[in-house]
Amino acid sequence: MIKRSIKIPFTFETGPSLDAVDIIFHTSKEIPVPGEPVIWICHALTANSDPEDWWPSLVGPGKLFDTERMFIICANVPGSAYGSSGPRSTDPHTGKPYYFSFPAITVRDMAEANFAVLDSLGIKTVDLLVGSSIGGFQALEMAVSRPECFRKAAFIATAPRISPWLSAWAEAQRMALEADPSFRACESLDGGAAGLKCARAQALISYRCFRGYGKTQAEEDPDTLFAGRAASYERYQGEKLVRRAFDAYSYYYLCNALDSHNTGRGRGGVTAALSRITAETLVAEVDTDLIFPPEEIRSWYKSIPGATLGSITSDFGHDGFLLEYDQLTNLLKPLLCR
Repeated sequence: MIKRSIKIPFTFETGPSLDAVDIIFHTSKEIPVPGEPVIWICHALTANSDPEDWWPSLVGPGKLFDTERMFIICANVPGSAYGSSGPRSTDPHTGKPYYFSFPAITVRDMAEANFAVLDSLGIKTVDLLVGSSIGGFQALEMAVSRPECFRKAAFIATAPRISPWLSAWAEAQRMALEADPSFRACESLDGGAAGLKCARAQALISYRCFRGYGKTQAEEDPDTLFAGRAASYERYQGEKLVRRAFDAYSYYYLCNALDSHNTGRGRGGVTAALSRITAETLVAEVDTDLIFPPEEIRSWYKSIPGATLGSITSDFGHDGFLLEYDQLTNLLKPLLCR
């Protein structure tokens, strides 16, 4: 995948404007070859714009999303720690990081930034739009906003509006960040690192499930006095995110953006918004998903005209959308048939 960027003036949904916002994106080649399928992949919360990095079993030469036979695009969302403008960017008026003076970001802002990339490439039609988790938030917003752009779409382990359950998880993680005194001090981009480790550990519990932890983090010694394997795993995951150069300020902004997600806002409600989608659509659930449980997905997917429902069986909860490669391939492969 080739790393690229654009710089654009941008007006945020909350009102403020910036003269120059950077959007980082990756494409599988410089320009699409006439006749080859165009695939847009939206990334999840802490991922980047290179899907070969975080979806390696599905994206790459000879794989389901074949980087040699398809023109694949993924854009890094505003607010991310991986290059697009956000709270860690330098404010040209002060020469210092924006921190909390950066405008609040919404999912619709993310969709508009994605469209700016699409327009810059001169692409009018995307053959397949794919989004999982928070990437699914973006994908749903895009399919509702410009239905004429997308021939087919796959929305995996996601929802058209944030639930109270997910909003509560996001707030608990923001509280973890706020509990670190260095977070609000805004003295360094490393501020809030301890809080970020805690927030990530909380998030991981929601991404997995009882069955998965029992399978991978059970104590090996039946006579262990104090269980510690799962606890060690939680600490490791918090450390791992910080080592990936993710920062607490980006995490805070992205958690806030989750709370903005509502495809029905200003469109007569979610059902009316989803009815605008014209793409041939697959909606996929993960049977053990705690964030987007099957009963929630089944409550809305039929609002998309002609949508079909697919199911992924997993011991690993919401993260099944990353881990169950064979099932994902079987679900998505028919959408790649022209």
